[in-house]
Amino acid sequence: MIDDIKKDAESRMKKSLEALHANFNKIRTGRAHSSILDSVTVDYYGSQVPLSQVASVNVEDARTLSIVPWEQGMVAKIEKAIMTSDLGLNPASAGTVIRVPMPMLTEETRKGYIKQARAEAEHARVAVRNVRRDANGDFKSLLKEKEISEDEQHRGEEAIQKLTDKYIAEIDKLLETKEHDLMQV
Repeated sequence: MIDDIKKDAESRMKKSLEALHANFNKIRTGRAHSSILDSVTVDYYGSQVPLSQVASVNVEDARTLSIVPWEQGMVAKIEKAIMTSDLGLNPASAGTVIRVPMPMLTEETRKGYIKQARAEAEHARVAVRNVRRDANGDFKSLLKEKEISEDEQHRGEEAIQKLTDKYIAEIDKLLETKEHDLMQV
């Protein structure tokens, strides 16, 4: 029972970390990387599909992404989807290839992105702490029903606290890396 609670808590904490990683990929740095466009969806014959399903996205150089649609008629739709996304990018098409130049980040936008990254990290920390609270509540209810002893409850809570500390440290490390990436010129 205690092991089940620990496994469940660890899997939920891991999912929080993965969600943070996905959210950090949406915050763009000064460099071009294809995961910036992961959140862009394109109208493809009446349904919204991710950009990666209708075109190949490549990093052309440090400041430019190139997108090659698999169908010629998708060029205009892909351009429109990128422009209407909240990424602040302006694509330019040259025949069948769409190039997306990454604008230089100003000091003000860098600070805004850092603030956004810190908020995402705090959301992840709160999610991890909520998992800890739920697991500790499960231990208390098991103790109340006399299915475990007080010693087992304490050991379980200590194990959950170690997990919590581990995942919070990983979140802090991810945040530090993202801030470093954002501040590079």
